[in-house]
Amino acid sequence: MSDFLVPNVVSSGINEVREAWESQRKSFTSEFFEADPCTDNLETLLQEKDIQADLVCCLQHLQLGFETEDKARRLLSNVSFLLKPGGYFFGITPDSSTIWAKYQKNVEAYHNRSSSMKPNIVPNCIRSENYMITFEIEEEKFPLFGKKYQLKFSSDVAAETHCLVHFPSLIRLAREAGLEYVEIQNLTEFYDDNKSLFAGMMMNAGPNLLDPRGRLLPRSYDVLGLYTTFIFQKPDPDVVPPLTTPLLPDSSYDNDESQWEGAGWGEDEMNGQAEQPPPPPPSAPAPAPAPTPAPPPPPPPPPHGLGKISEQKGILGPGPAELRFSEAL
Repeated sequence: MSDFLVPNVVSSGINEVREAWESQRKSFTSEFFEADPCTDNLETLLQEKDIQADLVCCLQHLQLGFETEDKARRLLSNVSFLLKPGGYFFGITPDSSTIWAKYQKNVEAYHNRSSSMKPNIVPNCIRSENYMITFEIEEEKFPLFGKKYQLKFSSDVAAETHCLVHFPSLIRLAREAGLEYVEIQNLTEFYDDNKSLFAGMMMNAGPNLLDPRGRLLPRSYDVLGLYTTFIFQKPDPDVVPPLTTPLLPDSSYDNDESQWEGAGWGEDEMNGQAEQPPPPPPSAPAPAPAPTPAPPPPPPPPPHGLGKISEQKGILGPGPAELRFSEAL
């Protein structure tokens, strides 16, 4: 890393971050300035600076941009401006798919409640021993923007206000800003996929996070499951994109093996010892077949890196399997 650029909404926050950063005595340059990436145009504010970042990281505030569509567009446009071609935008945000599914199950349980249920159960409130999530209004549909809720962990003094991030809208707006979707993955799945890298770090962080085999304890799983990672990339026109696995037409991916048998090489052919069949005997020329109309052109392939949103892992439901959406919103 050679440069470190930090925008912050309030000047007091900038001073705190600057002091913490300078105390680490890093060898590369840093710059801190007051700006709101969800409302300010960074291209105008930084027009005299030649900024080409390899990485843009957002660990806390992506969800604040989804208060309105304009804020989300401005945030992603600013990210695209800061990134050089080939650079990555990544971070962590609350997993709206899991939170919304928990909320729906809570509302359904409330409306189907029996007389034996506790009278203080509220449909808009999700409670566990680790946190409490409260929605402002009860709604049946997942709004694309502006769905607010309060999140308060058991150790917090006050709740924080967040907005649900509608992942298909995030992917759509990112593409319009020049950013391609790479991955969205729930933190529990991210940990399982990278356990060898993070298990030691998690064990050093506290005694009640993992079991002796490095697996998440129920409390850790419950908390991490509220968050998801996200990765986008600004394409580099000078670099050929890698080949991606094609999406099969059958969503069940249960293809007959006979469809693949004719496409491979036989053992004799691989060794260069395939027997040639004898030439057929001469025969009278067959009449020319009648011309057939040309088949219609195939449909265009899906955009690179996206495919069908409903078939991509983790976009609509990166949380536990029982809480995932079964179809696109």
